[in-house]
Amino acid sequence: MQKNWKVVVAASVLLGLSACSLLPNNEDDTKNWSAEKLYSEARNEMDGGHYDAAIKLFEKLEASYPFGTFAAQAQMEIAYAHYKAQDQAEALAAVERFIKLHPNHPQVDYMYYLRGLINFNDQIGLFTVLYEQDPTERDPKATREAFIAFKALVDKFPNSKYAPDSIARMKYLVNAMASYEVHVANYYYRRGAYLAALNRAQDAVKDYQDAPAIEQALFIMIRCYDKMGMFDLRDDAQRVFTRNFPNSRFLKPAVSDTAWWKIWN
Repeated sequence: MQKNWKVVVAASVLLGLSACSLLPNNEDDTKNWSAEKLYSEARNEMDGGHYDAAIKLFEKLEASYPFGTFAAQAQMEIAYAHYKAQDQAEALAAVERFIKLHPNHPQVDYMYYLRGLINFNDQIGLFTVLYEQDPTERDPKATREAFIAFKALVDKFPNSKYAPDSIARMKYLVNAMASYEVHVANYYYRRGAYLAALNRAQDAVKDYQDAPAIEQALFIMIRCYDKMGMFDLRDDAQRVFTRNFPNSRFLKPAVSDTAWWKIWN
C-alpha cells in the first residue's frame, strides 16, 4: 500500500511538471530594450543573413519607438531585408510605404534605387536563359518596371550617388527589352508567321533605336520582306542594314535560312 502511494505521488509530480512545460512563455525578452539595442541586434541578425529575425526586430523597433530617430531607418532596413530574403512583394510594399511616409527624407533616393533593384533582380534570371526558353512565355513586366523605377530616380535625383549605376542598368534593360521583341520575332519567323515577325521586329527598331539587338531586328525584317515577296521594302531594309552594320556576321553571300539560323545562335 505504501509502495502504491509513492507511485501516485511520483506520477503527480511528473504530471505537474508536464503541465508547467505546456504553459505558454509569453515573456518578451526585448520589451525593455532601448532603441539602440534593438537596432544593434537587428543589424547583427542582418549581417548574419538571418533576415526574418532581423525584420521582426526592426518591426519591434518601429512599433516601440515610432517617433524616434531610428524609426525611419528601421523602415528602410525592413525593405532591404525583404529584398535580401528575395521576398519581392514585401520588399516593394515596404519601399512604397517609406516613399509615401517620407518623401523628403535625405535618403529617399536610395529607396527609389532599391525599388529598381528589386525589379531588376526579379527579371535578370529570365534573360540569362534567353536562348533556352520560348520567349513568348516570358512576361517582360518586371523589366519595364525596373526601367521605370531607375528612370524615376535619375529624373528626380540626377545628382544622387545612385544615378550613375541606375543609368548603366537602364541601358542594359533597354537592350533586354529589345532582345525580348527580337526573340519573339524570331519565334514567329521560324513558324512561318512572317507578318507577325515583321511587326515585332519593326517595334524593336522603332522603340529601341540604340540597342545592340537592333542588328538582329533589321535582319529579321529583311528576311520577312523577302518571304512575303515585298522585294522593294526588302532592298530598302538591306541598304539600311548594310549602312549601319557593315561588318555584321549576317552579311555573308547566299546565306540560306538554315545557315543563318546557325549564325544567329
